[in-house]
Amino acid sequence: MKRIITLCTILCAVVTACAQTDTTGTQTPPQNDTIRIGGIIIIRKAGSKDREVEHDKEYKMQRRKNVDSARNLTTNWWIFDIGFSNYSDKTNYASADAQAYAPGSNETWFELKHGKSRNVNVWFFMQKLNVAKHVLNLKYGLGLELNNYHYKRPIRYDANPPAVPNAPVVSLDGTVNRTYEKNKLAADYLTLPMMVNLNFTPKSQKGFGLSAGISVGYLYSARNKTETSDEKKKKAKDDFRLEKWKLAYIAELSMGPVRFYGSYAFKSMYEKGLDIMPYNFGFRFSNW
Repeated sequence: MKRIITLCTILCAVVTACAQTDTTGTQTPPQNDTIRIGGIIIIRKAGSKDREVEHDKEYKMQRRKNVDSARNLTTNWWIFDIGFSNYSDKTNYASADAQAYAPGSNETWFELKHGKSRNVNVWFFMQKLNVAKHVLNLKYGLGLELNNYHYKRPIRYDANPPAVPNAPVVSLDGTVNRTYEKNKLAADYLTLPMMVNLNFTPKSQKGFGLSAGISVGYLYSARNKTETSDEKKKKAKDDFRLEKWKLAYIAELSMGPVRFYGSYAFKSMYEKGLDIMPYNFGFRFSNW
């Protein structure tokens, strides 16, 4: 009987030992919970109630856009032109009007020194208005046109007194042994240009383009300045019967960083007497 009780006791102990499980080596370690929302990552660590937030930053390289090409209206301040002044003389010097204006005049009187006859323009501003995809634009502005016509012959302009409105204006100086060191007519205009612009490279600030249109100018100053060997400097200020308004065809050519301009008047720069059509051409210093 004692043997049976002892055997039962041993058997119960073995069963109890086998029922116990050692989970030390087989337990799966706790896992972190991760949630991604766009560029933000939310991490919840195992065994913790707190959440850590990380920002997943992404950097993208973007091509820089031309600022001017995105604007429908751009403004360019203080534009300068440097070039030459000239004209086409179609005067009939045998006519009564020509002889009344300059008695004894002929085709050689008003010949110019081409290298010294210069044109300088100062534009306060110019604006470009987009019409179609920055390829077709409208350009306009406001500025001063300054023209200096240097003569080969020793002619003089005389200020015309109001009491003698039909008196001759121009005469030839026939003084013996007098040398003219300088003889020029200056005609300055306040001018409004308006052009249609074609920009063949709208994404480039220094591209290729063409502009053409008309300009309207108002004569605000005219003067004849002479400098001789014996009289030194002498200046006469008057309108010399020049046309008050100047209408001209104008054009501009853009070739990368280099720009050219030109203008040709509709009609004579004189009210009557002389049929002289002025024109200018040269370089333009502008951003566009």
